[in-house]
Amino acid sequence: MDVAVFLLSAVLLLAFAYLVFYRVVAQDYLKKGRLSWLASALQLLVLVAFFLFPYLYMPSEWAWDWLPNGTWNRLIAFVLASTGVLLAFGTMIWFGLKRAFGLEAKGIVTTGLYRYTRNPQIIGAWLMVLGVFAYLPSLYNVGWVLIWALISYWMVVNEESYLRRLYGEEYERYCEQTPRYLIRW
Repeated sequence: MDVAVFLLSAVLLLAFAYLVFYRVVAQDYLKKGRLSWLASALQLLVLVAFFLFPYLYMPSEWAWDWLPNGTWNRLIAFVLASTGVLLAFGTMIWFGLKRAFGLEAKGIVTTGLYRYTRNPQIIGAWLMVLGVFAYLPSLYNVGWVLIWALISYWMVVNEESYLRRLYGEEYERYCEQTPRYLIRW
């Protein structure tokens, strides 16, 4: 695999994600107050494309030779990824799939994990990403982690903008009380 192909694919994925979050999703939030099935499906497509990325572009021979690829990093990878899956998908199910995919809005949720973070699903996805990185650490996976940093940030900022318009001061109070992720910067 050529570095240029990896970089071009990364740029195309980021361009697609940017268009989805800042054009399609943002317009739906503005015009409809929720996401259409198309916008929701496009968001899901961005996430699927992102999570398939390492399987397409990061074969095991690209792993860093100086890092052990033994039992410990596999165990750490498994714990991180499985915790992330439970957190992300468990929260989505608890939250309600229609709400999790932006298809309906019913007020601000401040209970459960949402007492500690405004984005438990994103934290879960971060744990999955770090689990994949722990399993196969490489310079390409560093790039993949950076891609996720941008995509997840775009998702969160876009949604926060919508929630501020929709719920105003109530959402501002929630933001003051609850960190975006786990730590208030």
